[in-house]
Amino acid sequence: MIAAIAALTMTACSDDEPESKSIFDNQTATAENDFDRWLKVNYVDDYNIMLKYKFEYNESPTNFKLVPAEYNRSVALAILTKHLWLETYAEHMGKDFIRTYCPRIIHFIGSPAYNSDGSITIGNAEGGLKVTLFNVNNLNYENVDLAYLNEYYFHTMHHEFMHILHQTKNYPTEFNEVTPSDYQAQSWINFTDSAALSKGFITAYAGQDPQEDLCEIISTYITNTAEYWDKTLASTNEHGRNAINTKLEILRGYLKDSWGMDLDELRAIIQRRQEEAKSLDLQSLTIEE
Repeated sequence: MIAAIAALTMTACSDDEPESKSIFDNQTATAENDFDRWLKVNYVDDYNIMLKYKFEYNESPTNFKLVPAEYNRSVALAILTKHLWLETYAEHMGKDFIRTYCPRIIHFIGSPAYNSDGSITIGNAEGGLKVTLFNVNNLNYENVDLAYLNEYYFHTMHHEFMHILHQTKNYPTEFNEVTPSDYQAQSWINFTDSAALSKGFITAYAGQDPQEDLCEIISTYITNTAEYWDKTLASTNEHGRNAINTKLEILRGYLKDSWGMDLDELRAIIQRRQEEAKSLDLQSLTIEE
């Protein structure tokens, strides 16, 4: 961790008058670079979103030892985020949908956040206003690995966005009654994936509570292929498989009725864009006139 220490030396004399000129007047703002200009056009102007990649203490959790996101990796993740997240919903729902419901700030942190219970935080959302993505400095932008991108970034981003949607328009309470006695609360960390599936949870984290369950089902469904989903459900028992399918159908209806969103069409868009991402130039900051 890099620590910056500023030393201030102050003198005072009773006969001296305070100077009228501010000590901050001569400070120079950080020069705008190509990436800043690209973000202005592609994030601020297009979607009314500010992407912060330069380390800001006030924007960062203070209970972790964290490092700033590296410039080239931030560029790559910003390009991927636009292509694989923002534009997927804009294509399906229109740009106004993203402008209205997407968090106003996306914040990049270079390192993961290690929790005291042994888990690692790779992303979080704050009241629908900001999404923070950790672990940016482990992104290999020269060799796009879709499984890695989904595990560490885009599964999380879709998950957090679904929190915003269900907190804006309530989901059916019948969802909570499918597996009411099997949620693990904070003990989910001791849940294996196979045990979670057998209880009716698509991931171990889904077993924490109904709202995490909801977001995990949707984010897992749309970031993976139909073949992956079918194979995963085929690997567990009938109880687990039926419970997950029941929850999925409830959520499919919720998204359609409350938001006009077709879950399978959204997944098709995401799957197509994931294939396109393999050929993206992740360092090009060309701004279209």
